[in-house]
Amino acid sequence: MPIYLLDEALAFPDPTKADPATGILAVGGDLSPARLILAYSLGIFPWYDADATPILWHSPAWRFAMRPGDLHIGRTLRKTLRKHPFDLRYDTAFEAVLRACAEVPRPGQNGTWLNPDMQAAYTELFRRGFAHSAEAWRDGRLVGGLYGVTLGGVFYGESMFALEDEASKVVFATLVPALERAGYRLIDCQVYTDHLARFGAGEWPRDDFLETLDEALAVIPRPGWPGSGDRAGRPMRIRR
Repeated sequence: MPIYLLDEALAFPDPTKADPATGILAVGGDLSPARLILAYSLGIFPWYDADATPILWHSPAWRFAMRPGDLHIGRTLRKTLRKHPFDLRYDTAFEAVLRACAEVPRPGQNGTWLNPDMQAAYTELFRRGFAHSAEAWRDGRLVGGLYGVTLGGVFYGESMFALEDEASKVVFATLVPALERAGYRLIDCQVYTDHLARFGAGEWPRDDFLETLDEALAVIPRPGWPGSGDRAGRPMRIRR
């Protein structure tokens, strides 16, 4: 399968043309808000090594995703949730969450894909109302959180971190029901992780994911993001 080289034109190839083994569809382009929003609306996301150039754009044959109503919370986490161990906030420390996602070590992982260019790009999306954070605080200290992108009724989860046991789990387990109440239809988790599989995410064939994505993009959640009124990415209808 060919891997397409992007130029200055604001366009992507058909996402079904991605390399079946790696999921890589295209290389190059930029991380401008317009290109990122177009990519997400087509089921494409950037993901590349901190030292790699150019940008790599992915559309995996199997997409890790879930509907909010499919959330599974285990018995131990339910007990934790009943104790209300953290102060949960939304969109109050986006850039701090972003930095923590880049810097907090993960077992078996050296470095980060969330390089300075990526951090700047998502910060700009946050300023424009298309990116959001959910946060766990204890005694005035940020101890866990996640961030992602919203378009219509879709939440594209990007990364999470935890400095205390259960912090990111509590954030996710609390956020997902809030998204469901607001009318969100789809959570894109991108690629498989054991962590999110335990919450109910599964691997979807790309065609099923893209069909559900189109339907969810037309939804107008209310509120657009928990605790933030209607500040969220506008609904979109994309023709392929």
